[in-house]
Amino acid sequence: MSNGSSGSSSNATLILVLGILSIVLCGLLGPVAWIMGNNALRDIDAGLGNPSDRGMIVAGRVLGIIATILLIAGLALLCLYFAVFVAIFGAASSSWSP
Repeated sequence: MSNGSSGSSSNATLILVLGILSIVLCGLLGPVAWIMGNNALRDIDAGLGNPSDRGMIVAGRVLGIIATILLIAGLALLCLYFAVFVAIFGAASSSWSP
């Protein structure tokens, strides 16, 4: 790390770990990995980070992007499911009279 900041390598590892965890355990970590990856790549491009960390940062960032897309798709499906559920049972309960 002769050319970067002192925390560059640990940030690359953290971004990769967050990306992996966002896919495996918690999709909410996806946007965090994506944003941190963007910031770290900006630092490398500005000459502030270690260029050898780029691979880990890009991998974590891509995993974060995938997890974010899956999170949004899952939330959209959940909303659709809820809307269909309300439409079906709302219509069924309004037509029922004791």
